[in-house]
Amino acid sequence: MMNTNISLKLPSHRAYLALALPLTISTITTPLLGAADTAIIGHLNNPAYLGGVAVGTLIFNTLYWLFGFLRVSTSAFTAQAVGSGDKDEGIAALIRPLIIALFIGMVFIALQKPILSAALYFIQPEPDVSIQAAQYFIIRIWGAPLTLINYVLIGWLMGLTRLKATLFMQIFMNVLNIALDLVFVQVFHWNVAGVAAATLIAEGTACVLGIFLIVRSQMWKQWRKDMASRWKEWFRVSEWKKNMSANGDLMIRTACLLVMFNLFTSQSAGLGTDVLAANAILLQIHYIMAYFFDGFGNASSIYAGQARGASSIRLMRRTLKLSWIWTVVAALSMSFVYGWIKRPTIAFFTEHVVIQDLANTYSHWLIWFPISAGFGLVFYGVFTGMTITYPIRNSMLISLVLFLLAVASIVPSYHNNGLWFSFLVFALGRSVFLVLYIPHLIRKVNH
Repeated sequence: MMNTNISLKLPSHRAYLALALPLTISTITTPLLGAADTAIIGHLNNPAYLGGVAVGTLIFNTLYWLFGFLRVSTSAFTAQAVGSGDKDEGIAALIRPLIIALFIGMVFIALQKPILSAALYFIQPEPDVSIQAAQYFIIRIWGAPLTLINYVLIGWLMGLTRLKATLFMQIFMNVLNIALDLVFVQVFHWNVAGVAAATLIAEGTACVLGIFLIVRSQMWKQWRKDMASRWKEWFRVSEWKKNMSANGDLMIRTACLLVMFNLFTSQSAGLGTDVLAANAILLQIHYIMAYFFDGFGNASSIYAGQARGASSIRLMRRTLKLSWIWTVVAALSMSFVYGWIKRPTIAFFTEHVVIQDLANTYSHWLIWFPISAGFGLVFYGVFTGMTITYPIRNSMLISLVLFLLAVASIVPSYHNNGLWFSFLVFALGRSVFLVLYIPHLIRKVNH
């Protein structure tokens, strides 16, 4: 049944921020898993440890980001179900991606040896870094099904705007991860194996907590009363086709990101272990910035999904206006704050003076990242909330081509500066080429 009240409740700036800021806190905890590992291992006396964690984290980012659509599309389809008042479809929006997540996670475990071999062959780190990266990988890979299931659980809770539950789940995971990092590395001296085990345990515990939060949700309780007659909704062919079409575009989008980041790390490794370690620190800072925008993108995604579910053009227009305004505010604020605190931020990640100096040498490039990438990151949420995903696919493909051209033409002469310039070309491209599709959104609200 259509919920017409949704279209009448236009969010104010205060309501938008009340949704965006908790989601920002929630999503920014995701890169903190890698940041905590990098910071704690960066204070040990062997740069190969830091390089190994950087490469190992990259491998898992490659595996998991490719299927990041599990969170994004789950949130979008759930928000649309909320907007239309369709309880059964809301539950189906949870079950379908859970099936996919479990299957993909088991495939990762089964193929762990060829995945590791292929990754190390492509990245080609120095031998001591490869040893540490392999040690990190063979421990964390066992958490693959749990991690992907977490994506679905978090996406579903976000789609329901269960902000406290989402925030609690992710903060709990990160606090536990950091605590175990300290115990395993500083007390037991397990080094790289310690940070991998800490992350594995934290992700597994979060999965159990997420399932508990799901079964306690009001939508689940209401649906469970007549679930015997409703489970067939999970397997409707038309809905699976719609789901897989959106997910296919998002997978291509993520594949473009992964090609870019893998090439960036491979180029970094070719410039030496110290440059690889310095770039790893700057990338961790970049992840925090990106996930900060992701909180605003998630808020826009929820409102856009509700707008499409309720067929509300007024809500869609309001969502676009709020997205424009707060992207500008967030981008300028983030660039200013980072420019102010970049040196102590880098020092937080490592005590190695050489690596600190290298990171500071190239840190000015990150000042421009929020301004270049902000619109692409926030409006990505708008398009996914509407489940209109082909513009996302197209904008990322074009941006990747520009990145490859920049790397080929600039990096040979300007080395790491050229690499970071190419990185910003990619970031700016994904914003510009996605924004060009915005006029298409309003026409799609009623379709």
